[in-house]
Amino acid sequence: MIVCAAVVGQQNNPLFIRLFAPSDDEVKFHYMVHASLDAVEEKMLLRRNPGEVPELYLGLLYPTEEYRVYGYITNTHIKFVLVLDEVSPRDDALQKVFKLLHNLFVDVTSNPLYTHGLPITSKAFAEGVAAIVRSYAPA
Repeated sequence: MIVCAAVVGQQNNPLFIRLFAPSDDEVKFHYMVHASLDAVEEKMLLRRNPGEVPELYLGLLYPTEEYRVYGYITNTHIKFVLVLDEVSPRDDALQKVFKLLHNLFVDVTSNPLYTHGLPITSKAFAEGVAAIVRSYAPA
């Protein structure tokens, strides 16, 4: 199950973070998302081959005892991070979720009233993310 979804900007500023599981320790998930950005940067440095189109899906960024953190980065360096509480989710299902989140992000940020780089406060975006997370079927 997806327990946290986050969108992080080009300057590693949080644009959107939402929990989908009851938790008394919201700060823990903020820390996990922030800590995963180091793994994103490392994977990006290791994948740089001239003339090669990079894969947007980064896969497992790092595991903890309870959670697994997965990542996705756009061509404009917007990062999507998902925290899951399952041991080995299917990559194809996660890739689908990331692509849906990416499309939703593009729709919201294409709004001329949205200022790029600021947190996403759109109710439609929050509801769309919740719907995508609910539709995720790990098995």
